[in-house]
Amino acid sequence: MDISGLTGLDQRVSECRACLRLVAWREEVARTKRAAFADWTYWGRPVPGFGPPDARLLIVGLAPAAHGGNRTGRMFTGDRSGDVLYQALYDVGLASQPTAVAADDGLELFGVRVTSPVHCAPPANKPTPEERDTCRPWLVRELRLLRPTLRAVVVLGAFGWQAALPAFTEAGWNVPRPRPGFAHGARITLHSPGSPESPGSSESPSRPGEPGSPGGSARLDLFGCFHVSQRNTFTGRLTPAMLRGVLTTAARTAGLPTTGGGEEAGGAGGAGKNEATGTPHEG
Repeated sequence: MDISGLTGLDQRVSECRACLRLVAWREEVARTKRAAFADWTYWGRPVPGFGPPDARLLIVGLAPAAHGGNRTGRMFTGDRSGDVLYQALYDVGLASQPTAVAADDGLELFGVRVTSPVHCAPPANKPTPEERDTCRPWLVRELRLLRPTLRAVVVLGAFGWQAALPAFTEAGWNVPRPRPGFAHGARITLHSPGSPESPGSSESPSRPGEPGSPGGSARLDLFGCFHVSQRNTFTGRLTPAMLRGVLTTAARTAGLPTTGGGEEAGGAGGAGKNEATGTPHEG
């Protein structure tokens, strides 16, 4: 694993000023603040990924929240979406604590990294297609750096799913055509071109756990999960059990130990439901 490469990537991400609308918005929010956080010095910059450089599981959101990650400087930290996500990660043994309130609060993730396809807080929580595409090379580079250890990915929400699939293609995995649609509890397996499992390959199948390419495993399992937005969690569309179920299944697929006897992916009442519309609030 190229640790210095990922550290350097995070630094470059935090300095990006490519999207003028997002730069103006994130900095305006940092100046004006929310009354409840008047004594905070807002981060007000792009928010890099968070978690160990040898992560086996990646969680992909959409973009930081204006008064969450844009304030604290860490993904899903300081807002209610993050409260739900980190509580679930803690419940299944993938986080050191159930809360995330500041970048220096001591939170550690175990074998898990959290990132997003858009690294700046967007107005109304809605990045434009142009902004999404401009930010994509950062995610592609992150995926390539994580590739030696990465085995599974959980994507939160339909917008994140649609934004992430092209990044997997550019990072070197085969994404099925037509591209699979988003559903809570969805699971697809991506392969590297030329790997034994890849369509059209004539090579013998590799043994379980055997690397399929010089850059890491040829196989990557991708899971869909409703976003941890207040809209979804307050209405019961996404319950804690449903979230724990997806995280547990993904973690076990990635070879990570879990605790709490997590539910099957999807959980009660959630498996297979499409989230084709709407842009969720991201942490």
